[in-house]
Amino acid sequence: MRGTNRRSFIAGLAAATVAPSFARTRRLRAAAPAAARRFKLGTVTYNLAHDWTLDRLVENCEAAGYDGVELRTTHAHAVEPTLSPEERAGVRRRFEQTEVRLVCLGSVAEFHSPDPSVVAENIAVAGRFVDLAADVGAAGVRVRPNGLPEGVPVERTLEQIGRALAKCGESAEKRGVEIWMEVHGRGSSHPPHIHRMLEICGHPSVGITWNSNPTDLLDGRIEPYFELLRPWIRNVHINELITDYPYRDLFRLLRETGYEGYTLAEIPGVEGDPLRFMRYYRRLWETLSESRT
Repeated sequence: MRGTNRRSFIAGLAAATVAPSFARTRRLRAAAPAAARRFKLGTVTYNLAHDWTLDRLVENCEAAGYDGVELRTTHAHAVEPTLSPEERAGVRRRFEQTEVRLVCLGSVAEFHSPDPSVVAENIAVAGRFVDLAADVGAAGVRVRPNGLPEGVPVERTLEQIGRALAKCGESAEKRGVEIWMEVHGRGSSHPPHIHRMLEICGHPSVGITWNSNPTDLLDGRIEPYFELLRPWIRNVHINELITDYPYRDLFRLLRETGYEGYTLAEIPGVEGDPLRFMRYYRRLWETLSESRT
C-alpha cells in the first residue's frame, strides 16, 4: 500500500473520523449547508484487481459496496478488443445482471510520440477500444499522454495530442461513447498542458480522467487547477486516501460542482483478505467525501 501497512491504514481511518475542534464546528454550523455527495465509489483493476476474473471482480465489488469498475487492458478480466461478438454480448449481460456499472475501458493508447506512424497506430488502438466499449456497455475509453518527448517543442507535442484526441472523439461520438484522457505522464500531466490539449481538441465527446496527482496543486491549493479543468472532468481516479493529497478538498469540489460520476480507486490491495481492505477503504472514502454542515 505504498508504504502504508494495514495497521497504519486503520489508524489513519480512526484519525480521519475524529470530530473537528469546537471552534471549527461552530464555524461549520454557521455556514450554509454543504452540497450532498452525488458521486460514487468504484475501482480500477490496476492494481487491486489485476488478477481477478470478471465474475470475481463483480462479486467482490457487490460484496464491498463498490458501484463501478474500470477495466484496464491486459488484466485477468480478459475484456479486450479481441473478443468475439458473442463474448462481447456475454460481458454486457454480466453487467446487466448486477448494479455494478462498467464505467470505462482503460486502454493505454497515447499520442505523444514524435513518430507519426506510432501516433496513427495508437489512434487505431483507441478506435478498437471504442468499438469494444460500445458493444459491452462502457461509457468511456481511457487514453493518456505519457510524457513530453525530449528535443521536441512542448507546444508542438500538445497540438499533436490535441489533434489525435479530436480524431478519437469523432470515432467515439459515432458509437455513443466518450474518450477520457487521463491526466498522466511526466510533464504532460501539468494541468495547463492538459488544458491546452483539450482546447486544441475541441471535441464534445472528449473529457478527462482527473488522476489525483501531486502536480494538481498550485501553491499548495487544489482549487485553481481543478477549476481550470473542471468543464472536462468525466471520471476521477483516487489512490491512497491517507496521504498529503487534499482528498477532502477534492471531494468538496466534486460535490459543489454536482459531479455524478465515479471516483475509482487505483490502489494495491492486501494479501489474503481483499474484501476486508475494500470495506475499510470504502468507510474512509465515505468519511472524507461526506458533506460537513
